[in-house]
Amino acid sequence: MSEVEQPSGVLLVDKDPGFTSHNAVALCRRILQTKKVGHCGTLDPMATGMLIVVIGKATKMQDLLMCEDKVYTATMKLGVETNSQDADGEVVAVKPTEGITEDAIRAAFEYYHGEFDQVPPMYSAVKINGVPCYKLARKGKEVERKARHVAVLDYEIIRIDLAAAEVDFRVHCTKGFYVRTYAHDIGQLLGCGAHLTALRRIRSGHFDIAEAVDVPTLKAASREELLARLLPVEKVLADRV
Repeated sequence: MSEVEQPSGVLLVDKDPGFTSHNAVALCRRILQTKKVGHCGTLDPMATGMLIVVIGKATKMQDLLMCEDKVYTATMKLGVETNSQDADGEVVAVKPTEGITEDAIRAAFEYYHGEFDQVPPMYSAVKINGVPCYKLARKGKEVERKARHVAVLDYEIIRIDLAAAEVDFRVHCTKGFYVRTYAHDIGQLLGCGAHLTALRRIRSGHFDIAEAVDVPTLKAASREELLARLLPVEKVLADRV
């Protein structure tokens, strides 16, 4: 295949639980018969939603697309802490939630509205001396991580169920933001601890999840069908002027 025939563009994938960015890249490489495929930021294994795959000339846009704001919907469980800050981790603490009120929960969310520093979790891809934190965490090691300056631009509490000790919410945040750490920190502020039980990325920059192809459709797609779903580089750039 000549250079002119090489596919280029952005593919939006609606990630399933357990389907990784590596899976998406490998699948697109095979279907499109090209090696020049990358992605714009991973999602946690349990998470679903927007995964941006860049192909051909679009790989040069990775940094630009990764820097954009994100919107997530999520569910947090109060009273239970895990070592990964989500449901994939091991329970490390269980605390009562009987005294927690709706007003206290709303005040905790409001406390983390705006700009603040956030320490990435140990179970993350953040590197310390070239080694990803999650590899150290799996060996039982805890190392100091540098706090990142992040921001919650907007949020909405969708549901509070005090009996089940659950909170559904939506958060619009800046790049490098860990929603599971957000849930963990809110739990710490409430004094009962918390962890994330569900996470879905519904928007990234100008891209909406409604535009994304689901995984079963992606797996069944022909080369021509996938080429037809690519967003042209020129259009993606024009939307960001």
